[in-house]
Amino acid sequence: MAKKLIEAENISKYYRLGVLGSRSLKEDLKHWWAGNLKKSLEPTDPESKRDIWALRDINFFVQQGEVLGLIGKNGAGKSTLLKIISRITLPTTGRISGNGRIASLLEVGTGFHGELTGRENIYLNGNIMGMKKKEIDRKFDEIIEFSGVSRFLDTPVKRYSSGMYVRLAFSVAAHLDPEILVIDEVLAVGDAEFQQKSMTKIKSISREEGKTILFVSHNIQTIRNVCNRALVLDMGKIVALGDTESVLASYAKLSRDQLLDNDFSQQAVLPGNDNIRIIRVELIPKYLNQFQVIDIRTDLSIRFEFIYQSKEAGDLMVILQVFKNSGELIFELASADYNFKNGRVKGESAIPGNFLNDGLYYISLAFVKNSSTRLFYYESCLSFDVEDYKDSDSNYGKWSGIVRPAFPLNLTQEH
Repeated sequence: MAKKLIEAENISKYYRLGVLGSRSLKEDLKHWWAGNLKKSLEPTDPESKRDIWALRDINFFVQQGEVLGLIGKNGAGKSTLLKIISRITLPTTGRISGNGRIASLLEVGTGFHGELTGRENIYLNGNIMGMKKKEIDRKFDEIIEFSGVSRFLDTPVKRYSSGMYVRLAFSVAAHLDPEILVIDEVLAVGDAEFQQKSMTKIKSISREEGKTILFVSHNIQTIRNVCNRALVLDMGKIVALGDTESVLASYAKLSRDQLLDNDFSQQAVLPGNDNIRIIRVELIPKYLNQFQVIDIRTDLSIRFEFIYQSKEAGDLMVILQVFKNSGELIFELASADYNFKNGRVKGESAIPGNFLNDGLYYISLAFVKNSSTRLFYYESCLSFDVEDYKDSDSNYGKWSGIVRPAFPLNLTQEH
């Protein structure tokens, strides 16, 4: 049986806004030694807007070799939980135990000193993780090759772009032999090629090297592709924990229920404006494999629902746009013009399999009145990752191009 590398027992974290803020470990210890921690953290008014429980009664464990995905809306408590696991801050109540060296990548530049060069920061991070110089030397070339920042190795990292920061920081964290790797949404800063490279590395260090990974992402397809289990946080509490597919199904239902529970008097909480309010947008893959991974063969359906409100009569058209993660428009589809009455409207389209090449994509929706006036633009409302697929008879490398249609190309020879 795999051993537990991380175990959280009744973890809660309390903040009093404007008084304590986000305290560091040093500050928390100072309060503890002074004997004032409990007194200073006791809520004086449970209903006060200044009193926030970022986490409440969190219990879970992570076994060796697992990749646990953390999901939830902004403000759900994901980053706070990772900071507690990484020993950056202490919980208000409860206990967190870890068995192994932890490497954290929580925000751009975490663990780097701006005045030091890339080379110096690699050795600094290795020393902080308890590694000897000889151990770092063995990994050094591999770190530099993966990061792709060799030209700037002897440049102070304060002059790095955010993308270069992330490339080097992830490379250091992934290659310096941590037993536990903690990654927040920071990888979204990197370009599409590096994101794909990072996802492949995450799978490799988990499956082949037996490392344990905690991974936060808002990209559901990424969670599905790389995680064994998933945990959903909502308002500081765990609302779902288990195998990835069942948890993602619960999360989709939770998000949908939260949106559909809003009646017309509460439309201001839905994405949109006075003309359009988005109820839901979802991607429905028709999986062709047991791992439920989108690959180049997978048929995709896009379904959406919105509330249409217009003070003036006119025709409504919806435009669906598909982009590469780099921002390049692949194609767009436009509906016919419809003279709808005010109320709920549903839409659906599809992307057939054997059309998109492997890579990262996102979808935006535009709502246009009378073919000329844009009512609302819902940018990047869906994102997904398409993986390659090669059968046993295929020995070619990476396909070029944006699309990859399965059109036949026949050859004949006259005798």
